Amino acid sequence: MSTTPFDPKSVLDIDPWLVECVDPIGKRHAHFQRWKDTIDQHEGGYERFTRGFEKMGLNVREDGAVVYREWAPNAKEANLIGDFNGWNRTTHPMQKNEYGIWEVVVPPTAPGVCAIPHDSKLKISMILPSGERVERLPAWIKRVTQDLTVSPAYDAHFWNPPASERYRFKHSRPAQPQAVKIYEAHVGISTAEGRVGTYKEFTSNVLPRIHRLGYNTIQLMAVMEHPYYASFGYQVTSFFAASSRCGNPEDLKELIDTAHGLGITVLLDIVHSHASKNVLDGINAFDGTDHLYFHEGGKGRHELWDSRLFNYGSHEVLRFLLSNLRFWIEEYQFDGFRFDGVTSMMYVHHGIGTGFSGGYHEYFGDSADEEAIVYLMLANDAMHALYPFVITIAEDVSGMPLLCIPVSRGGVGFDYRLSMAIPDMWIKLLKHKQDDEWNFTDIVHTLTNRRHGEKSVAYCESHDQALVGDKTLAFWLMDKEMYTHMSDLTPMTPIISRGLALHKMIRLLVHSLGGEGYLSFEGNEFGHPEWLDFPREGNNNSFHYARRQWNVVDDPILRYQYLNNFDIAMNHLEEKYKWLSSPQAYVSLKNEVDKVLVFERAGLLFIFNFHPTNSFTDYRVGVEEAGTYRVLLSSDEKRFAGFDNVSLEAEHFTTPMGWNGRKNWLQTYIPSRTCVVLGKV
Repeated sequence: MSTTPFDPKSVLDIDPWLVECVDPIGKRHAHFQRWKDTIDQHEGGYERFTRGFEKMGLNVREDGAVVYREWAPNAKEANLIGDFNGWNRTTHPMQKNEYGIWEVVVPPTAPGVCAIPHDSKLKISMILPSGERVERLPAWIKRVTQDLTVSPAYDAHFWNPPASERYRFKHSRPAQPQAVKIYEAHVGISTAEGRVGTYKEFTSNVLPRIHRLGYNTIQLMAVMEHPYYASFGYQVTSFFAASSRCGNPEDLKELIDTAHGLGITVLLDIVHSHASKNVLDGINAFDGTDHLYFHEGGKGRHELWDSRLFNYGSHEVLRFLLSNLRFWIEEYQFDGFRFDGVTSMMYVHHGIGTGFSGGYHEYFGDSADEEAIVYLMLANDAMHALYPFVITIAEDVSGMPLLCIPVSRGGVGFDYRLSMAIPDMWIKLLKHKQDDEWNFTDIVHTLTNRRHGEKSVAYCESHDQALVGDKTLAFWLMDKEMYTHMSDLTPMTPIISRGLALHKMIRLLVHSLGGEGYLSFEGNEFGHPEWLDFPREGNNNSFHYARRQWNVVDDPILRYQYLNNFDIAMNHLEEKYKWLSSPQAYVSLKNEVDKVLVFERAGLLFIFNFHPTNSFTDYRVGVEEAGTYRVLLSSDEKRFAGFDNVSLEAEHFTTPMGWNGRKNWLQTYIPSRTCVVLGKV
């Protein structure tokens, strides 16, 4: 047994305010420990339990025999059918064991020759206690395809390419980054053409862009197979299948391997918070029951997402989900996961109609879903134990304490949480406040309000803000003038000038003050001119907005290039000075009249002048370390659509006199709507 007693002191050392919550934290840790002990005693520990994909589903032995296993305890009869046996429902009967797992071995046609042809179609045919026959796609299937001219339902394929067609990984994984700078991307929209982009195109055309931009991590969305393209990948039917819209499995492997060759870590946007309710090509009602992988009744349904909710207290569901995580790491060489919908998982109310005030009773009371939280603890504990390089990120809006603390110390075990309040703040400001109404005390509070000792990923906007119905920051800032005045051949209007300036300032402020990681959604780094809207009935199934217009940033006469240049400079400066992996910034000035914000992090001095009209000469700011400072980055540089009013050569000398709580001060020129970063010479 691997019993690790829960030590309340480990929790209280992190947050003394949790003193009233020690009992429920200890209770969930004991629940976790019971599961871990069960896995150790009966399954050979994480190492064997998480290799379910080598036992379940379709696997090929060395002699060419195919072994197919499926969990379907309600079925009374089961047969493997497919192209290989003319879809005959009697030639390949399966046998059920005492755990409800069916099995059949399809012998080779000759030594080493598989009887099921590569890429051929198949299903499992079952007879239920009622006498009804149902046919399903194997739950652990690794390849499914969709032909919308025939049906929206998927077909399952036996993916077993010959050695000559299998992709062989050439590059080792890059070292885990000190701090993640994430480029959130969707392969399908990553072409400028009005169609679904491919893994091959992403590898050739987009990976080099990401590398030049200075992002060290990619977060790939909508990889797990989903029948409805417009769901953004969040209604998964086949958990072990990579989306066939974008190519075959070998193409995805090449993409990840190529990214590794560029030193880029690759994360999968994993959806274990819910599943598609599809029956014909999903895992819903797989063996005719309502409760195989999911809770039955209302507990197993998400009323807003119209989807099914997993039963995280089921032994076989845990095998399925934990093995699913390991499969993506083993088979495709992913380096970790961004867990979708963590808030929905951790609370019985799923966050629906619930505001989180920060009161600890909201996190540990009756509203907490202990089974789901324990699943997340098992997932994080197992993956970090098996793969020390793994990075896990939680999409949680609630602010659950201990979410990003190791399980061994009473936490849930994630490495980072997404700071979801930050993009909401910017949208509200741009939507409802004039520039001179911005409150910098509130802005700084939102950017720095994170749990001590728990790392967070800050972002100005993600895919959520890019979707139709909302607007990107660039669109909020510049709106229709993006169509008429983004060319250097047109006058720089006040709206475009303001938009370019604030786009840069907001990004650097979030990057440097907001967290221990940073995220940007593809295209937003250069102020993508339009929102994102997938083909659907409401837009006549148009791909017009389900693409990225790389042409506008590549056009040398358009102003999008300047925002792109700033993004590159910002990321590369962070890579040199490592502010994301440095202690939280010290904010020395929040001047509501001047609209000036000053803080230090990683030995650098960050100065922001958000005033719409006022520039300041010889502006005095405090700084802790004495010395000679020079501007390392200025948003006012010509290459960023600035006016070059800030000298990059000027030296700024400190005076040893206290100012704004710092030991020294220096003076500098800060034009309106400009940000500068100073460092010691």
